[in-house]
Amino acid sequence: MRQLISIPILLLAVILQSSVVSRVTLLSGVGDLPLVILAAWALQEQVDSAWHWALAASALTGFVSGMPFIVPLAAYLVVVLIAQLLQRRVWQAPLLAMFLVSFVGTVLLHLLSMGSLRLLGIPLQMPDVLWLITLPAVLLNLLIAIPVYAVMRDVAGWVYPLPEVS
Repeated sequence: MRQLISIPILLLAVILQSSVVSRVTLLSGVGDLPLVILAAWALQEQVDSAWHWALAASALTGFVSGMPFIVPLAAYLVVVLIAQLLQRRVWQAPLLAMFLVSFVGTVLLHLLSMGSLRLLGIPLQMPDVLWLITLPAVLLNLLIAIPVYAVMRDVAGWVYPLPEVS
């Protein structure tokens, strides 16, 4: 039952990504709301459904974007893996872990996207792509990381309430 909360949240995230977040650009970089939401969810210590969220987010993102399905799937699964490893190790500094997961996830997603586009025969100038798309996208993801983390912490507290001590 707790996994069902992922459906409306991720649907809303993908819709917001398609309609609002993709219109807010810095140079040519765009933030990735599903990736940041997934990172924030996976960093919550009481959450046990982050892998389900990664599969659902990659399916929705792969459906909406023009990228091959394997690109968001691989990137989002690695994001959850890194987030869960950091959540166990750096539990004293969750915002630092959120920044690190957002940074690594964004760079990984962009590298996988560039690699798949190169395999499809689309010529890309790597320095231009890194400076004009990837770095601004990293900055935008880091800017939305703090409010997204706060919202996802509240959602996790609502979905996974702490047991009352009597």
